Amino acid sequence: MKKHHLKIYFIITLLQYLAANFVHPVTPTIIHDLQLGDYMFGLAFAGMAFTNFLFSPFWGKMRDYFSCRKLLTVGCVGYAAGQYLFFIAKTAGAIMFARCFSGFFVGAISVSTMVYIMDFSRKERISQNLVVLAVIQSLGAAFGYLTGGLLGVVSIPAAFILQSSTLVLCGLLYFLFLKDNADTKTNPHQPKAFFKDINPIKSFFDCGIFMTPAFALLFAAVLFSYLGSNAFDQCFNYYLKDQFGLSSAYNGSIKAIIGVITLIANSTICMWIIRKTNLQKSSSYVLTACGISIFTMLMFPSLIPFIVTALIFFTFNAIFIPLLQSLVAGRTKEHANLVMGFYNAVKSLGLVGGALIAGLIYGFGKTLPFIFAGICFLISAFFLRVKKK
Repeated sequence: MKKHHLKIYFIITLLQYLAANFVHPVTPTIIHDLQLGDYMFGLAFAGMAFTNFLFSPFWGKMRDYFSCRKLLTVGCVGYAAGQYLFFIAKTAGAIMFARCFSGFFVGAISVSTMVYIMDFSRKERISQNLVVLAVIQSLGAAFGYLTGGLLGVVSIPAAFILQSSTLVLCGLLYFLFLKDNADTKTNPHQPKAFFKDINPIKSFFDCGIFMTPAFALLFAAVLFSYLGSNAFDQCFNYYLKDQFGLSSAYNGSIKAIIGVITLIANSTICMWIIRKTNLQKSSSYVLTACGISIFTMLMFPSLIPFIVTALIFFTFNAIFIPLLQSLVAGRTKEHANLVMGFYNAVKSLGLVGGALIAGLIYGFGKTLPFIFAGICFLISAFFLRVKKK
């Protein structure tokens, strides 16, 4: 059991990321059926990402009081409840409330998954295990999307029921099989100090403990890369539906192909980059390739060359995530929970901005979100090339 502890953790985490993506392919259908505007797809995701952004430092601080095992359990059960609220929502306001509710608990999952790896991995294995986590995230997204897409053709309620029940199961499995890493540095039974420390606004200012100019540039690169990645991802499925008339089943199949590409790219190219090259310089090249591949994709109006070029983009897109995570982890000497909480906050801010901007400009031109995404990736690459000690 002890020998295979992290393997068990990764298996549960894969199941959790599968469940997290069961509903994504049916969301466009829900929005169309409720006769809400096209902007709603970006706004709904941005609501979830906003509370994730706002409370990520909060969840990082909560690690001072509770173990990742407990936070992951609470996060999964809370996320399941939020998705049930999304299922029964019939108005734009109800959908936004449900997505914000989910985003609050997703923050606990996002922060704790990375901190748990850093707490229980040998120092020389942290980067490799973060790559494994990135592979799991991408595979979970791809095959969760495929499952949800195929199930959504038959029954949209079934996709929601499967998602919520699986998330609750994951919370239970985390609680039963994970270890309790070092708990409370502060007594949580001192209410005054406790509520002062977990204030989400105060948590942002805690970044001053570890922030340096080099860290600031790195987090700027993280921000713009996630702005670009999410703007692309949010519009890609809608573009396939609007431009080429593809159903959720086709979208899910494409996501599954992306998952296989991700697995191959991260287990070969990404691991080679981490072990054999200058990580920061190579990351800037990967981000540049993301931007160039997007602009190349827009040159093809027909389906097949569009998809082929998009898959090239997704290959580079899959690689940059573990590279940036490894860069952040490699510079983290202490305060890992605060650093990863801030990392997740910056990432979530990129998700918020990417979804909002993509949703707003999509109505003015269906290729505009892709152009925006390409520019963001090039800006991100620039920040990694700036020399700063």
